[in-house]
Amino acid sequence: MSTRLLFVGAGAIGSYLGAFLSRAGHDVTLVDPWPEQIEAIRRGGISVTGPHEPFTQRLTALHLHEAQRLGADFDIAFVAMKSYDTAWATHLALRHLAPPGYVVAAQNCWNDPLVASIAGPERSVGLIMSRIAVACWEPGQVGRGAEKGAGAGYDVFRPGEHDGRITPRVEELARMLSVIDGAKPTDNLWGERWSKLCANCMGNPVQAMSGLGSLEIAADPRGREITIRLAEESARVGLGLALRIPKFRGAAAEQWAEAGRPAVYKELDTMLMPREGAGRNWRASMAQDVIKGRRTEIAYMNGHVASKGKEAGITTPVSAAVIGLVEEIDAGTRKPAPDTIELALRRAGF
Repeated sequence: MSTRLLFVGAGAIGSYLGAFLSRAGHDVTLVDPWPEQIEAIRRGGISVTGPHEPFTQRLTALHLHEAQRLGADFDIAFVAMKSYDTAWATHLALRHLAPPGYVVAAQNCWNDPLVASIAGPERSVGLIMSRIAVACWEPGQVGRGAEKGAGAGYDVFRPGEHDGRITPRVEELARMLSVIDGAKPTDNLWGERWSKLCANCMGNPVQAMSGLGSLEIAADPRGREITIRLAEESARVGLGLALRIPKFRGAAAEQWAEAGRPAVYKELDTMLMPREGAGRNWRASMAQDVIKGRRTEIAYMNGHVASKGKEAGITTPVSAAVIGLVEEIDAGTRKPAPDTIELALRRAGF
């Protein structure tokens, strides 16, 4: 059945999901403050490429100020904005939902509590999205990296209730998203969310501050080291919070947390070494932000880990060093450069 879907955010992930769901027959409306994106979609639709057949999809796209035209009759509203835009985007989404409708946090970081504080937990659903790297470099064009989850038996999309129940609405949301890739409901939203956070924390800021792509970082021993150390700190904090953290980036959270042991470090380092034909030298979302001159999500990503670590009495020196460097890039007092990797490790004592 066709469902009325509102996306507050028509950047990479919003336009990618919206295009697929519109093609599947749902009534999709995109709202975004990026004027060139909206005008490009209006002219020619969204051009979608990735590890699937390319297609172009036409759908409704509105400038942010035009959202006043919308009624309150949407079944589901996806918040697909940056973390620092979560509050206003949730308020906007909530205004246009039908009474039984709900808001989906389709984002990185740890925004679900904020969404629930505005919409109420009964009208909030979390959505974990892993192994789905998308980018929108040109208005009206969105591309996905080479990896595709379902083909490898992996569920990219995992919607979940805040209280861990498997409800009809998260089951239906998983079925809806399965037209894009593997999907299943989760009873472990917080553990899944932290797992995704760990994966983001170990890759996003390193690319953002260094200007290097994923393969370039993985090919360098110190690039792998900072990646491992960030994963170690994020895993230690999450486990210290008693979260049930699924495996991420090829290893269990418990293994990442033990990276201080030489034998474990060697195993992880070997695992991260790029293999022949390893794929694209991808730019993660935070690296895309820096290239485009946009503010990063460092405070909501590694910053959240560091904050929770402090509460739990767990030190996060590499995270702190990386946060400081990315904040300097945000402030315009530092340019991205490969030597920031060495600088961060030295500041953290490695």
